Amino acid sequence: MAELQEYKCPCCGGGIEFDSDIQKMKCPYCDTEFEMEALAAYDEDLKADRDDDMSWETAAGSDWQEGEADGLRIYVCESCGGEIVGDETLAATACPFCDNPVVMKGQFAGDLKPDYVIPFKLDKEAAKAALRKHYEGKRLLPKVFKKENHIDEIKGIYVPFWLFDTDADANLRYKATRVRTWSDSNYYYTETSFFSVRRAGTIGFERVPVDGSVKMDDALMESLEPFNFKDAVDFQTAYLSGYLADRYDVDSEKSIERANVRIKKSTENTFASTVQGYATIVPEATNIQLKNGKAKYALYPVWLLNTKWRGNQYVFAMNGQTGKMAGNLPMDKGIFRRWLFGLWGGVSAAVLAVLYLLWLL
Repeated sequence: MAELQEYKCPCCGGGIEFDSDIQKMKCPYCDTEFEMEALAAYDEDLKADRDDDMSWETAAGSDWQEGEADGLRIYVCESCGGEIVGDETLAATACPFCDNPVVMKGQFAGDLKPDYVIPFKLDKEAAKAALRKHYEGKRLLPKVFKKENHIDEIKGIYVPFWLFDTDADANLRYKATRVRTWSDSNYYYTETSFFSVRRAGTIGFERVPVDGSVKMDDALMESLEPFNFKDAVDFQTAYLSGYLADRYDVDSEKSIERANVRIKKSTENTFASTVQGYATIVPEATNIQLKNGKAKYALYPVWLLNTKWRGNQYVFAMNGQTGKMAGNLPMDKGIFRRWLFGLWGGVSAAVLAVLYLLWLL
């Protein structure tokens, strides 16, 4: 005996059946009617749905050549465990992540050699000026953040990034509605029409960045984007002279998940923006297949200021290429209370003045 197929209502999910009076399929739960041809096309769409395939082949970085890394040293922070790379001329310094002293561990070895580096284009003075501008207008900012001795502690560091290239074949289906309303002398009417909308195509991604450091907050690093890759050059150790370099502790394989999240979100947003002319749009199915995926390893320039206030740690970062600044600022609660009291006092005085004028009138 042939197995009967049960159709589900695309609108409410209930089982639908053929209505002989209207010669259409009809949902007994929401009273939606369906043409047989439309229902058959929707069924074919459901059968075509597949799971995402977002796998990669990563071959980022390369092996160091003999003698190429001889001048590099590993410095370790005994407080937070952070490891940074510097040249052999690096004097005693503080950890760029927690501001505690670091000690030299020994000769650099083991990690992959970066494919590219974007050299610093902005110096420390530009970073200090950007930080002062970041402070402007912040009346509730603690005074300690405006002191010159904190600004002088800003450090230039090359942050490890994995750069992902890929083409994304996307097939997306949306449930969309159009609403029509009208009325007569007795009633208001609302008619909701449901549509199954499909979008498909290919979108290319180049150098989607994911920072390769646990110590660097992903949101902070993403807020410094974009970095302009036209200034990137093949890596040479000479570019590290005078700067620190963060030693990656998240490899390319472990960074794929975050790259996929960014690629998937960008793909969905791009295709959704083409679905127009409807009252509502709800994604029903998304299928993304990646192809030609590859990754490269690069160092990007960042100026960091790490400081503490009342037991909390604050990190500010500036894009060492474009000058874009990011970082959360603390609020001095004492200043806030005084400001709030003054504001309330001003409001109270204004209210009393109005009441006095009304009394005079």
